[in-house]
Amino acid sequence: MAEVFKGLNLLDTLKESIDNNKLSDVKDAVEDLLISRINLAVLGDREDGKATFINSLSGLSPGDEGAAPSPSPVAPEELASYPNPKHPDFRLWDLPAVPSTSPFEPEGFMERVKFLRYNAVFMTFTKTPQPNSVKVFLEARSLQRQTVYFILLATEKDTEKILEENRKASVEVLKSQGVAQPKVYMVRPSTLEKFDFPGLLEDMGRELPEIRAHALLLALPTLTSTLVTQKKDAFKALVWAAASLSGGVSAIPVPFVASMVDSSVAMRILTKAQLSLCLDNESIERLARQRGIEPTRLKGLRTCELSVEVTKGEVKRRLAVAEKDLATVSSKFVEMAMPRHARSVSRSFAAMLQALNGAIDEMATDADKILAAVAFGEEK
Repeated sequence: MAEVFKGLNLLDTLKESIDNNKLSDVKDAVEDLLISRINLAVLGDREDGKATFINSLSGLSPGDEGAAPSPSPVAPEELASYPNPKHPDFRLWDLPAVPSTSPFEPEGFMERVKFLRYNAVFMTFTKTPQPNSVKVFLEARSLQRQTVYFILLATEKDTEKILEENRKASVEVLKSQGVAQPKVYMVRPSTLEKFDFPGLLEDMGRELPEIRAHALLLALPTLTSTLVTQKKDAFKALVWAAASLSGGVSAIPVPFVASMVDSSVAMRILTKAQLSLCLDNESIERLARQRGIEPTRLKGLRTCELSVEVTKGEVKRRLAVAEKDLATVSSKFVEMAMPRHARSVSRSFAAMLQALNGAIDEMATDADKILAAVAFGEEK
């Protein structure tokens, strides 16, 4: 899988904001990452493949709470919203297909479906895009909206040869309609790790605002080991920012205040990490059902206590251990790592950084083990 979001330097951005004393920007970034605030729209005919695609983006199966049903009960011209049960601010919108009537005004359609409020729009089809869809795409580009993507959804009966022929025909249609350097992403709705979806994520990572790209990354299911690594890196940037804010609570540390703040923020970060890495029982059971594997086998691969359950007692224990271990961390290392404004409370900063980074490494290892077991089971 391509290196998703490799062009983003979230940690550098956060460090620059801290050093420029823009603490409110950092607080907003931390909050955005913790709640994964992002809106994605899927536009096209309401067929099985579209519902499956929407559900796969949330890691859901038909019948799960919050899943998009098929056939859709929503009227053809209406919008439907599907908030992710684990990440409620990651919201997927099911938009109706662009009408094929003529004459057609793209502006009116876009206003009706609130096109410009979405962070990204996927324009789905199963053979070739119809001309009015291309008009909507071109209108979006004229409004400087780059995050609109043509998605060729693979059906169960499509062979790779048929799919490549459909892709080639789709590119020709787009060229004939005036799209410069058209790109069509081939996606298998039930298994997003196949075909072009990883490349789509890479392009979205470059074209979405940086915080939105990371919010999307943290809300997506753990499809591959590369995504696990990318999530881990994003969480470590989040830990650094949270530790910096914790370290800046007061220029003169007040006994117990910093540790209380650390514990509260740490709970939120590690709970988010458990859900993002799909380590909670519900996510593992759902994955096991989807791939035909015994759930207890996958659950037994979790060796980190926080992968199983994020408890206040375990979080406080890790923070306390990290504080005791600070003697093993050189003051030079701490000085290099922390922002200038937090150096008067380096103990709080270093303890939180050490405790949470260690926990996230352990949780990511568990997520990789589960992915490897799933892949091995499917090969068998």
